[in-house]
Amino acid sequence: MAYEFFDSEVIDILDETDSVKRFIFKVTGFDNFTFKAGQFVMLDLPLDSKVTNRSYSIASNPSGNNTFELIIVYKPDGLGTNYLFDRVTVKKGSKVKCSKAIGKFTLDENTQKEICFICTGTGIAPFRSMILDLEKKGTLADKKINLIFGCRFEKDILYRKEFEKLADKYPNLNYFPVLSRQSDTWKGEKGYVHQVYEKKYAEKQPAIFYICGWKDMIMQARDTLQKMGYDRKEIKFELYD
Repeated sequence: MAYEFFDSEVIDILDETDSVKRFIFKVTGFDNFTFKAGQFVMLDLPLDSKVTNRSYSIASNPSGNNTFELIIVYKPDGLGTNYLFDRVTVKKGSKVKCSKAIGKFTLDENTQKEICFICTGTGIAPFRSMILDLEKKGTLADKKINLIFGCRFEKDILYRKEFEKLADKYPNLNYFPVLSRQSDTWKGEKGYVHQVYEKKYAEKQPAIFYICGWKDMIMQARDTLQKMGYDRKEIKFELYD
């Protein structure tokens, strides 16, 4: 597929963890960069590669202006992240080519079913966008949502304070960080995301599932949920490369 790219400017870069950064972009030439919560953009980077496009889920909600946020994890062997994480090459004021928003991984806001978001790593990005969008619209309190977020260590929990604050404000939003490699000092969920949703949905209450993260996790979650009795139409996912 041929993509049309537009000029954007990096207006801020925030260190979220020692290996994850938040990039804030402003699309020039647009008063409003239109997208739906859950969509992604392609960045066209000057890489020494046959394929120079890289896709990233938008982590911010549609705000009615021309900015958006991406949260990106550094990959030592990744040409795209090596370029973006180079503090000399990419900094405030740097220009980056981006596409329009793409994708159908969006929330069915009319569903009356419980919503379960299952994610690992930066796969939390589209769910942050969806949750913030619901809050902006004033409908977050009307939804029953379980957000199950898997990572290795406590230091790897992305947007932790933000989600803890939202969960305190909205009793219907249940936030479950799950750590796979954590000491006994951690009081939350331990292990992997699978055991958490299996426990929460053991009685097969009506629900719709959205999954984002690494391919192996997604495929296992899809298969497990179907074995639990959920229809494949109730299971939606976004794969990482």
